[in-house]
Amino acid sequence: MDCLMIFNHLNDLIFTKHNAIFEEHIKNLALAQGLILKEQLEETLDSNVFIQLFSPIVSSHRIMHFQFGNSYTTIQFHTDFKLQFREFMDYVFIVISGEKVAYLIDMFVTFARYLCGPEIYQLRTNNCKSTLYTRLIDQWLLLRNRDQAVFVEGLEQLIINNDISATCLQSLKESIAKLSVHPECSKIHALLFVDNKCLSLYSSTPAKELAPADILFLIILTHCVSEESGHLESFQVLLSGSDVEPKCLPHAVHVVELFPQVFLVYLVEMGDPLVSATLFETFHHLHRLRFIQVQREMASIQMGYENVDLSIRKLNGYLKKCKVKNLESSQKQLIKKWDVLKGKYREYLKTLSNEALLRAESLAMNLLDSLKEIHNLTAVDDSILKCSAAHVLQAIPKVRQDLADFNEYFLVKGIKNFSLGSYLEEFPGLVHFLYIDRNTHKVTTPSLDMQAEKAEFIQKKIWSMVTFAHSHLQEGHTAIIWKDTIFTYGYFLWFEDSSGDSLKFTLTPDLGSKIPGILHEDYYMKLKTAMHPKLPAQKVRAYELFVMYLGLVTASSVLEQTRKLASTIWELKSLPTHVINLI
Repeated sequence: MDCLMIFNHLNDLIFTKHNAIFEEHIKNLALAQGLILKEQLEETLDSNVFIQLFSPIVSSHRIMHFQFGNSYTTIQFHTDFKLQFREFMDYVFIVISGEKVAYLIDMFVTFARYLCGPEIYQLRTNNCKSTLYTRLIDQWLLLRNRDQAVFVEGLEQLIINNDISATCLQSLKESIAKLSVHPECSKIHALLFVDNKCLSLYSSTPAKELAPADILFLIILTHCVSEESGHLESFQVLLSGSDVEPKCLPHAVHVVELFPQVFLVYLVEMGDPLVSATLFETFHHLHRLRFIQVQREMASIQMGYENVDLSIRKLNGYLKKCKVKNLESSQKQLIKKWDVLKGKYREYLKTLSNEALLRAESLAMNLLDSLKEIHNLTAVDDSILKCSAAHVLQAIPKVRQDLADFNEYFLVKGIKNFSLGSYLEEFPGLVHFLYIDRNTHKVTTPSLDMQAEKAEFIQKKIWSMVTFAHSHLQEGHTAIIWKDTIFTYGYFLWFEDSSGDSLKFTLTPDLGSKIPGILHEDYYMKLKTAMHPKLPAQKVRAYELFVMYLGLVTASSVLEQTRKLASTIWELKSLPTHVINLI
């Protein structure tokens, strides 16, 4: 990735991240166009240079988006470089990259949502958030290039003996019991990670179940903390939650590295989840309404207006029960502004008056300001962050003491969780596999020994296998076997009901440009809903299996052994086995 830029609705640059080569290129362009002087080449690049160079393309993108509903997604240069665009809450994200990956920009939007929610402008006004945002991007790029679970967006469980596992869980349970007596920590989770693997999790009774995507985000976040062992770092984040569509649920996160590569994370729920989820929904519907009203399509405007009206009424009901200081006046202002704006929409729908719609467009910006004010009052709370951090600091020493005898063991297991070992005799020609339960997104895969001969070559082949398979999944193929000059590969995605019976389907639906994964949004949940619309998504189970064999292994052998491998993995996990229909 060479450059990331984020522009607001006024085409002001609120965030940029770029490498040295790109900066030198931009300086030379700016010098040639008279935007800077020669003596300024050694100075830090001014943001106004980016604005002057890129404002025309941003304005063009907005015109195509709002007036024609056909915005740019990608502009291909004559070289391998691409310019990618995404709109999020009226902000334009632009990525310039030579990498052939469409999901980069989606992930950058996702990390911004985790840190800022709908108010992306904080990346300009809050130095701590912009610094953390940069670190998140850097660490994610590093992790996805070296860790299998992060690359496939899944969770790998550290495999340890039952006694040590029980000790870890008991230690977390005791710390949660002490912390949850404090009112601000009543809804709290404690998690242990070893490098990028899940070790243990314990939650207080009233806390909501954590979504796999949010746990994966926390794993990436642990790599952003200070390298100083024992130093507690605290953040406010907005988690996605477990619904199909991501929400913005405020949490305080406290991270400490207990031992090398062993991280203890406490996650404290903040605010009212109903207020937070409905507020984000209202932002979404209002931005959508502002977009469709430019098209002057009456039916779409009617539906968009009704969606905003419903979400604001829901939000108002939740806000009335919310006990937050200074909230009442902001709530009244919100309803007052919406009543005025609602009148303009009703006038337009009744008379098709362009003047009424133009007035509604300007009034909508005022309503957005009120929503942002309520967001800041309900989703941001420095007092809870500081207070919970003080309580967590008192709990850390006991957990560290409980686990001190195992720190070297954890370090070894983090590097080599389990090996292919005994699988080699039972599955001749097997080189590697990744099995992913796409209901919990738990990953089962042999560890990669990067000290072994040709380790980097094997890793590159595995990454290429996953990329190739997912590209074909996007085209509707759920079972494929292919070869190169060295290896034979297989990819299988299958569905079962809650009884373990195979679910048939005739056609894989088109999910557009959506990328298989869970961080940006749960691709597999959407796939289950689309492929089996008559069943609740929770009752449809999805499983994913990648296999890599020596090239001499035939396709029929791959298919036969893959069925057996899937059953063997189920046995290792103490789950009932049954005949698996892969094709």
